[in-house]
Amino acid sequence: MLLDADIKAQLAQYLQLMEGDILLKVSEGTDEVTRDMLILVDELATMSPNIKVEKVQLERTPSFSVNRIGEDTGVTFAGVPLGHEFTSLVLALLQVSGRAPKVDQKVIDQIKNIKGEYKFESYISLTCHNCPDVVQALNLMSILNPGISHTMIDGAAFKEEVESKNIMAVPTVFLNEENFGGGRMTIEEILAKMGTGPDASEFTDKDPYDVLVVGGGPAGASAAIYAARKGIRTGIVAERFGGQVMDTMGIENFISVKHTEGPKLVASLEEHVKDYGIDVMNLQRAKRLEKKDLIEIELENGAVLKSKTVILSTGARWRNIGVPGEAEFKNKGVAYCPHCDGPLFEGKRVAVVGGGNSGVEAAIDLAGIVKHVTVLEYNAELKADAVLQDRLYSLPNVTVIKNAQTKEITGTDKVNGISYLDRETEEVRHIELEGIFVQIGLIPNTDWLGETIERTRFGEIIVDKHGATNLPGVFAAGDCTDSPYKQIIISMGSGATAALGAFDYMIRN
Repeated sequence: MLLDADIKAQLAQYLQLMEGDILLKVSEGTDEVTRDMLILVDELATMSPNIKVEKVQLERTPSFSVNRIGEDTGVTFAGVPLGHEFTSLVLALLQVSGRAPKVDQKVIDQIKNIKGEYKFESYISLTCHNCPDVVQALNLMSILNPGISHTMIDGAAFKEEVESKNIMAVPTVFLNEENFGGGRMTIEEILAKMGTGPDASEFTDKDPYDVLVVGGGPAGASAAIYAARKGIRTGIVAERFGGQVMDTMGIENFISVKHTEGPKLVASLEEHVKDYGIDVMNLQRAKRLEKKDLIEIELENGAVLKSKTVILSTGARWRNIGVPGEAEFKNKGVAYCPHCDGPLFEGKRVAVVGGGNSGVEAAIDLAGIVKHVTVLEYNAELKADAVLQDRLYSLPNVTVIKNAQTKEITGTDKVNGISYLDRETEEVRHIELEGIFVQIGLIPNTDWLGETIERTRFGEIIVDKHGATNLPGVFAAGDCTDSPYKQIIISMGSGATAALGAFDYMIRN
């Protein structure tokens, strides 16, 4: 038995929601992955009279496809979709059976209107929390459009294929045999990348806002909800709704919620925002702010949005080391997410650059998967909490090197080592390894503001106790500000403060 009793009970409830018959076409080999896949498929078939099974030869073995009777939908799982991908399997079963997806009609129409043949392949790991979004989006596109097909490929089950394509980060998506992109992507982001996203013309007739929030993370969502609750016209323009929280796995310090995951929290935020009729403009990047009679925000697509007040909540991104080889080998051995990409380095040697909490947590996490971890810390001591350091030093396959200044990441077609300067001896040393995880903190997304808004030397927007910046009518909140602590709960509080500050400003002006 592959599924435990609790999961089977949940699955039985989901399978009752199926609306028609489906056919699982199974391509089997003689390996262990095939054995597990056959157990899973047999369990599914015994749990629902709507599920039929047929043995065939597919492009990859072991794999199985999910089809309507008499019609191939193009949805294939190469490997066993358990772990984080179990939800992707359940959704595929329901949606192929005729269950309507929970997606805006506008998005469904966009997918159905795509012309041409598109063969997507996504390389994933079952421990990756970013992968299911991509798998589910591409599966849905295959179900809705007969010209689109998608195969999810578990990298652990198809190691030779992964290595032959030099895939060193998940999810990695190929379209018609060419690299299409990597990392978490929503269905809207995939459509935009295919050239079917919104253009400037969709924004030309928008009336000015009372409050326009730039950024859709916890601070932006909180600011928009607080503004909309005042009954004023509110909009959010965001490059990616949810921001960095989408890439956060375990959240255990969001008070009153013992444990949640980033994507789950973002889904709740999005639902809450939608309850207030806020105009959400996703996948749009701001490139200029200017104060005239109203405040103008110009987007990268050329559109200009106007508002009486603006709240900047553009968040922060991973800080790069900024050494030769880092950009060249990104996703070819240089990685930023140990949860997602760690399994691809199983049995290999890796380094973690950074000795703060995130760096040491990454090293502890990786030590359970890889052959050896080297932690490189610039300063004379690690900055991580004592409890984390104790755990780190107890691990047999971890080396900590302090006073190490990273000089270069080396490689040919992928990473083969890292060079660092020993700051005590002034000697340059080189370590041979296959992967490097960069964990050296965050940098605020404020470069686009130029000289209009006062910032610290680190680029953080300077705000007062009302969330106000130096420019009247412009407020800021969250990780892009000079708030000393970058935490979800603090960002949400500062978003509420900025919205109340903006409302107060409008009343008085």
